[in-house]
Amino acid sequence: MQNGQGQHLGFNDDIKPLFREKDRSAMMKAFDLWSYDDVVRHAPAILGALSRGSMPCDGAWPAEQIATLKRWIDAGTPP
Repeated sequence: MQNGQGQHLGFNDDIKPLFREKDRSAMMKAFDLWSYDDVVRHAPAILGALSRGSMPCDGAWPAEQIATLKRWIDAGTPP
């Protein structure tokens, strides 16, 4: 799957930067949002929480960020 610049989506370049340090800190008891393996393992729950607006706790993500995460998941969560 390609990102907005026509390149393939990847975790380090496209997904990890979506999660702020405060998001990571808030979720560390459950999983690490900066860990590829943890995000892949919890991807459906993360996407669901983001889509409902219940994550992050200080306000919903913009629709384009949710769409990027969904495209990455739909593409098979490439590293």
